[in-house]
Amino acid sequence: MKAAFIERFGGPEVLQYGDLPDPVAGPGEVVVDVVAASVNAADWKVRLGEYKQTSFPLILGRDFSGTVGALGASVSDLAVGDPVFGVLEGGREGAYAEKIAIKASIIGRKPDELPHAEAAALALAGLTATIAIEDTLKLKRGETILIQGGAGGVASFGIQFAKYLGAHVITTASAANHDYVKGLGADEIIDYNKVDFTKAVRDCDAVFDTVGGEVAMRSFAVLKSGGRAAFIASGAQAPKPDRNDVTSLRPAVGRDRHYMDRIAALYKAGAVRPPEIKLYPLSQAAEAHRLSESRHFRGKLIFQVR
Repeated sequence: MKAAFIERFGGPEVLQYGDLPDPVAGPGEVVVDVVAASVNAADWKVRLGEYKQTSFPLILGRDFSGTVGALGASVSDLAVGDPVFGVLEGGREGAYAEKIAIKASIIGRKPDELPHAEAAALALAGLTATIAIEDTLKLKRGETILIQGGAGGVASFGIQFAKYLGAHVITTASAANHDYVKGLGADEIIDYNKVDFTKAVRDCDAVFDTVGGEVAMRSFAVLKSGGRAAFIASGAQAPKPDRNDVTSLRPAVGRDRHYMDRIAALYKAGAVRPPEIKLYPLSQAAEAHRLSESRHFRGKLIFQVR
């Protein structure tokens, strides 16, 4: 099979495109013939060596969409040819390839009306956003949430999902992306290049930060007493708040079919739509990583694998 992989850590130039052995489905697994795979910030962090994987060659990538190509022993709830989408197990990479072996229990059936590229764009972004907003922040109807970095893939799903839950949604975005995030349902938009969000926003019930760094630490200032914040770009641990009347949380982004089914149901109900997508052939993985690492794009970068 063709795959994009690395044989050492480093910049985008270490990415190679070539042939590697086909995977084989073990018990409880299926082999998926990948049609599209998503690019995430975690991918280039893996490439740089930040996650300490040491086995080479290492195929990058975590989420995908495709069709079931082979069944392992004991798999009875999927059939060869079924369209599926999903996210690899935590700590495992491998979606930048024509085939992957994965536990059948953690992938979902792709809605027929959802193209593969869009399904790949919704997989990890939707998984992360739904767990962060619904399971971790426990956002309720009528509450106010600030979503940092609204034009990104996870945040763009988060805006739509928070609106679906009945929240008042504030987001940060550059001026060029205001129409985009407004179209996703944002009620208020802050141009982070011109406005200090800590002076424009106050008394939020919740914050969902997808940016990290200094933005994450300053996000505590906009919370009301008793508010809570969830962080996905600040490492394995949530940052320590500089006040003792708020809660800082790191979502535990688990894998299970019911999460993928939730995303599919939200899509079919019209509650969410895929983010804006920029397509790349898998052979241009290095170019896609350069853009991803720059963070100067909106929506999702997707590999058209086949």
